[in-house]
Amino acid sequence: MPPRDNGHEEPVIRDNRKIDPETGKPRDAADKPAEQPADKTAAAAGAATANGELEAQLAERTADLQRLQAEYVNYRKRVERDRVAVREQAVAGALTELLPVLDDIGRARDHGELTGGFAKVAESLESALTKLGLTAFGQKGEPFDPTVHEALMHSYSSDVTEPTAVEVLQSGYRMGDRVLRPARVAVAEPEDAPAASEGADVDEPEN
Repeated sequence: MPPRDNGHEEPVIRDNRKIDPETGKPRDAADKPAEQPADKTAAAAGAATANGELEAQLAERTADLQRLQAEYVNYRKRVERDRVAVREQAVAGALTELLPVLDDIGRARDHGELTGGFAKVAESLESALTKLGLTAFGQKGEPFDPTVHEALMHSYSSDVTEPTAVEVLQSGYRMGDRVLRPARVAVAEPEDAPAASEGADVDEPEN
């Protein structure tokens, strides 16, 4: 039958069936239109950009986590340091209040009055304070040190070559490196060398 000539083009029919109706076999995938190389390049560039952004975000988050961890570690160290300082201050305050009691015990011991049950109580108290870090210092004959000694008496002596604590009037106490009370001592300094003749008149020879 001759085609109709009514001024319109005949419709184009495309066969998109995956099975060839004549052979009954799947059509070759090669028949499909191939992707343009430009599309592949654009896709690869987009993937590379996305990977770069992900790596940058990962590096940023990792840096944030490391900074937070460092801040937390420093916070814990600071809290622990403050806790130790508060404890030492509290113990030092309690020990300072007990120093007059130790002075009374020392005077009783020097006078032979520390006997019987009182002696055992005194020894137990001194032992407990020692465990808390309290130590006595100040010995007769040691060099005078103004950072740990308090001079209550001063004299001169030919028996010393430098300022020396010749008497300990009251023992000093420290807890660790902290001085709770300086040792109160009598200090002697070396005697000055005899001065040269003062005011001696020298007769000038007469002409």
